[in-house]
Amino acid sequence: MSKRTLTAPEGSPSDVERIKEESKFLRGTLAESMLEQISSGISDDDNRLMKFHGSYLQDDRDLRIERQKQKLEPAYQFMLRVRLPGGVATPEQWLVMDDLADRNGNGTLKITTRMTFQMHGVLKWNMKNTIKEIHQSLMDTIAACGDVNRNVMCNPNPNQSEIHGEVYEWSKKLSEYLLPKTRAYHEIWLDEEKVTGEEEFSEPMYGPLYLPRKFKIGIAVPPSNDIDVYSQDLGYIAIVKDGQLTGFNVAIGGGMGMSHGDKETYPQLAKVIGFCKPEQILDVAEKIITIQRDYGNRSERKNARFKYTVDRLGLDSVVEELEERLGWKLDPAEEFHFDHNGDRYGWIEGTEGTWHYTLFIEGGRVADFENYKLKTGLKKIAGVHTGDFRLTANQNVIIANVSAEKKAEIEEIIQAYSLTDGAQYSALRRSSMACVALPTCGLAMAEAERYLPELISKIEEIVDENGLRDEEITIRMTGCPNGCARHALGEIGFIGKAPGKYNMYLGAAFDGSRLSKMYRENIGEDEILRELGELLPRYAKERVQGEHFGDYVIRAGVIEATTDGTNFHH
Repeated sequence: MSKRTLTAPEGSPSDVERIKEESKFLRGTLAESMLEQISSGISDDDNRLMKFHGSYLQDDRDLRIERQKQKLEPAYQFMLRVRLPGGVATPEQWLVMDDLADRNGNGTLKITTRMTFQMHGVLKWNMKNTIKEIHQSLMDTIAACGDVNRNVMCNPNPNQSEIHGEVYEWSKKLSEYLLPKTRAYHEIWLDEEKVTGEEEFSEPMYGPLYLPRKFKIGIAVPPSNDIDVYSQDLGYIAIVKDGQLTGFNVAIGGGMGMSHGDKETYPQLAKVIGFCKPEQILDVAEKIITIQRDYGNRSERKNARFKYTVDRLGLDSVVEELEERLGWKLDPAEEFHFDHNGDRYGWIEGTEGTWHYTLFIEGGRVADFENYKLKTGLKKIAGVHTGDFRLTANQNVIIANVSAEKKAEIEEIIQAYSLTDGAQYSALRRSSMACVALPTCGLAMAEAERYLPELISKIEEIVDENGLRDEEITIRMTGCPNGCARHALGEIGFIGKAPGKYNMYLGAAFDGSRLSKMYRENIGEDEILRELGELLPRYAKERVQGEHFGDYVIRAGVIEATTDGTNFHH
């Protein structure tokens, strides 16, 4: 197909396109809004732009009705997200985030499913200083949200240290290379002087309107698919031969979000289109982003992700366009194999005498609980640790590159604070993931992070009765269909529909290569437990050797396989 036959969808631009166009390259009136003292909130236009700076305005929904009764504005606060390629942070950076959470946030940190720190409860008056302190620790929040490339993920890989080091460096290079070039962030938050001649500025890659929607990139290292590479707009799959990284398979067009009741929206799996050398991945990423920039849907945001662009134009047409823009062809894809998408808990020996300890962090919430001082324990470790921390795509934390000399000292702190690798929990709980949902997410229709642990406790009774305690089954819950916990890749998935009600999904692949399908609509806890009370005993009795739950429910005819996002609803 020639270039001339590719077109973007027709239709009036969405309001967000207007906001971006009028924003003077993401400045808007943000600087003035943050100084305004009358309200703790900001205008909707500025809030849209705020995403490009790594933040969303939210309000505490637990307090919303009470504040309305008192004729007070909502309890506005900001969520702030750090750009942290590959999820790697130094102990010093960990301590900065821990301190900021206490001083300017709600006293907790959230480890996100994109391997970074998220802080909740930051008041408007504290935002600038918070961002400045993050910047001083050599981190930033640029492009952690917004219609640009988001945090680049890569496999934290504690048992393949040399390859991890190389892949991590590529994730950093991708993240830097694909940043917006506007100086808006530095002017608004870091007091950089505006450069004269800025009027002639143009974003060389993104253009004045940036992308139609967010864009996500992740790098997986087989046999682990812990970053869910098929959920990414652009996924790179590392090919390792004789211990050497030879290059990456390229997969395009994944994404988890959808809208309830809208069959034009669906989660989708990325498709492998070829292979490139390591030094070619920046070029490939840039050209794919420009295809989405030029042909993505700018009138209907629900259909604006790259997956819809790929499905509308056709995979072959997109590959042809990509190769035309590159000026060279991708090589045929190399063989690879994934066997899991979870984390490996506890101590793992690395190379050159180093050790890695993966902690289980339920729901990714780093906090001090009544009988579990997780946040304090991790702060103690950060105070003595000489390696790094790695935040995983499953919301856990790896205390990485622990020297042999430090191992005993860190183990002592782990014991003193009862920090857990989750060994005392069921494999189901260790394979669980939940988005933030209520009370801070404005999109949530139901609980997720606060409720999933409680639901799992009840499912564990069924699991224990049927000898499945050590059986890894991925279970994921989101408060809305946007997909932040990648629900459509859970062997058991729940999407919030209304308070206490969820759509229940089954049948995704354990290695993240097949989507789930809706099994029951709009059900509450009693029905969930009743369904799993029938299905899990059947699985225990009828499964074949090594068969995962997601594969079993398809083989047993409980649910049909979803081979592509386009048949997710059928």
